[in-house]
Amino acid sequence: MQRFFLALLLVICAVPATAEDAAMVGLQTADDARGWSAVGKLMLGDRGFCTGALIAPQLVLTAAHCLYDKETGALMRAEDIQFYAGWRNGRAVAYRSVRRAVAHPDYVYDGADKLDRVSSDLALLELNQAIRLPSLVPFETDVTPAAGDLVSVVSYAQDRSEVPSIQEVCEVLAQRDNMLVLSCSVDFGSSGAPVFSLHDGVARVVSVISAKAEVEGQKVALAVPLAAALTVLKEALAASDTSVRVGIAGVRVLSGGQEGGAKFIKP
Repeated sequence: MQRFFLALLLVICAVPATAEDAAMVGLQTADDARGWSAVGKLMLGDRGFCTGALIAPQLVLTAAHCLYDKETGALMRAEDIQFYAGWRNGRAVAYRSVRRAVAHPDYVYDGADKLDRVSSDLALLELNQAIRLPSLVPFETDVTPAAGDLVSVVSYAQDRSEVPSIQEVCEVLAQRDNMLVLSCSVDFGSSGAPVFSLHDGVARVVSVISAKAEVEGQKVALAVPLAAALTVLKEALAASDTSVRVGIAGVRVLSGGQEGGAKFIKP
């Protein structure tokens, strides 16, 4: 599978995208950030951060690899994770601790095939208290986009950790084996960031950023579709205690440096 997917990436990179990607724009003001406050910064103890999105008053969606220590492979304790909803310039719209966290049952941090890991790189976090604010509405989810569809991404990253940024237009370059290849711009810290489709003026989460990849100097993003995985995650959360459940695959990790940040693969 790995050789096939690398070949697929090479083909993609040889063909220009059919739409021009929008630039990444920081949501600097309250007006800029209106409607996006359900995207938040996940503080991972003292070792960095990822991006997460509120999809129910007490549920946050992110990438499974965010729950692991990059050096030891150990799972983080749920109580050491904080969700800062709408974090911008030192303040959040709401602050919550995490009570329980589950990774997709087919995910494990270590393993031989790093590309297989991407297809199950999803986690669901249950907050210690629901967020119910008129200004902070959880996002709906939607079906998996197809190749050629346009999507958006809202994320934090290592060099823009204090303000969320939005890329309003990027493209689904390919879909293969429960993975999406996107032209969207991501960096360390963007792990777990929601990928949105926009229909009838409503932004819905359709995928989650798992990794950044580079082929012959061109950067792409790898993302996990939600269609079937979200149901599995909700069932796993309902069946869980305070432990994180895990399962297969693995990858070589690129860390975000001493400042922290999420972990990505580089095919």
